[in-house]
Amino acid sequence: MNKKRKLVTFDWAIKRLLRSKANFGILEGFLSELLKEDIIILDVLESESNKDYRLDKFNRVDLKVRNSKQDIVIIEIQYDREYDYLQRIFYGVSKSAIEHMEENKPYASITKVISINILYFDLGRGSDYIYKGTTRFVGLHDHDLLELNEKQKQLFKKDSIESLYPEYYLIKINRFNDIAKDTLDEWIYFLKNEEIKENFTAKGLKEVEEKLSIMKLPEDEQKAYEHYKDDLHYQASMFESSFGDGFHEGEAVGIKKGVEQTKNEIALKLIQQDANIETIMAVTGLSLAAVERFINAEQ
Repeated sequence: MNKKRKLVTFDWAIKRLLRSKANFGILEGFLSELLKEDIIILDVLESESNKDYRLDKFNRVDLKVRNSKQDIVIIEIQYDREYDYLQRIFYGVSKSAIEHMEENKPYASITKVISINILYFDLGRGSDYIYKGTTRFVGLHDHDLLELNEKQKQLFKKDSIESLYPEYYLIKINRFNDIAKDTLDEWIYFLKNEEIKENFTAKGLKEVEEKLSIMKLPEDEQKAYEHYKDDLHYQASMFESSFGDGFHEGEAVGIKKGVEQTKNEIALKLIQQDANIETIMAVTGLSLAAVERFINAEQ
């Protein structure tokens, strides 16, 4: 039987523990498994969105690091549903690229940004639990893939146009079925369950088990973590009871208003075409009084 040890959540670890160089091995392991290459983190970068106040980012944690290839990697963990989340990550990547571009430098110096999003809600429609987004240019007629020429490869030190542009990773934790088929799945299992099975071998997970065990935290950190978990459950409940219900109620009200507006618009068009009152009432379902009000307003 596989042994399991209860660990702190990854978002709390990012906020409190993983900003230290002593713990970079954990992040390096996760990024290496996800990006399928050995990642070395040089430093943690601060920005306007990288604040240590929970209310600034309501239930969301950001971490921005620079790797040895000078790429910027943004890690975001999101619990609450955001219907415009795809646009928000595009904004975040664009802002980071601009923030880290030096003045008077050519466009070739623009830093590549990798956006990694760990989501605990179902974004969009799709059956997978990990999605990757990149930029490619495909011919409309020949359907060939546009490639860099040799001089561009030397200039950018890249092999493909796709590698010049941001990469987006969407990890939909709740869609993972808890069956770890490879080392990346082992990380997803940890992100979902805050546990590591004894037979897991993914890079960084040994460091996770050593440094993120709740029982190994100092007493004050254990209390802070328990408070954090309570706060997380409270905010989730508030979100569900207020925004969640309010959204569905608002959606129903919006549909009703849309139907009424459509009826009114049809009625006005029929009046302008000199249709009789009986026809207008039959087509729109409006009352006699409502139709007469529209007629009087048009006169």
